[in-house]
Amino acid sequence: MEQQYGGDQPRTIGGDHLALRDQVLVELRRRIVDGEYAQGERLTENRLADDFGVSRNPVREALRVVEAEGFVRILPRRGAVVATLDESAIRDLFAVREQLETLAAGLAAERATEADVARLRTLLDQASAATEAEDFDRVAELNSALHLAVIDISGNRWLASLSAAMYQHVHWVFRVGAAQRAPHSWKEHIRVVDAIAAGDRAAATQAARQHVEAAASAALAASPRES
Repeated sequence: MEQQYGGDQPRTIGGDHLALRDQVLVELRRRIVDGEYAQGERLTENRLADDFGVSRNPVREALRVVEAEGFVRILPRRGAVVATLDESAIRDLFAVREQLETLAAGLAAERATEADVARLRTLLDQASAATEAEDFDRVAELNSALHLAVIDISGNRWLASLSAAMYQHVHWVFRVGAAQRAPHSWKEHIRVVDAIAAGDRAAATQAARQHVEAAASAALAASPRES
């Protein structure tokens, strides 16, 4: 996911060539995913308008979108609050991930070119460096980038379409536990990429399944329990 900040100065909205609502939407979604707005945190229109340096109208429109996407909830008498990644939400997400990612890895093993494999290995190298540097925002970006690259290499346009919105939530879940999960995640990614490089569909499917299962276990262990 592309960062919308630069340097140490918080930026306001208005400098990009996007509709104002869309600029607010991109930045609001990023701040939620990267944990700058914490799960359960209240987000009033006035507060967000001040944060982004805009009027309340584009904020109100952006909140409607992120509510539909599942990033915020609108509660009676409280207004918008950042959604919570509870056990039910995580189980639902990973059930879909397992189906999509195992299919994508298997197809990628059949269809990957040398250039495709080189692209995946470059992402692995970058992730290794980011993990060693403990740059977990970057690790989370690269996690999503690698999975989306495998889906792209699979050549299945329906997988790409279905995965686009889902990976905003995958990024969110990964970022919450990135410090603990990153070293294990990239070792699992290496096994997936090695199987794709070998053209072994069965091995790629199995490696992807094991990776999703391990990621789900880690996310569930870190999630709040439902009452």
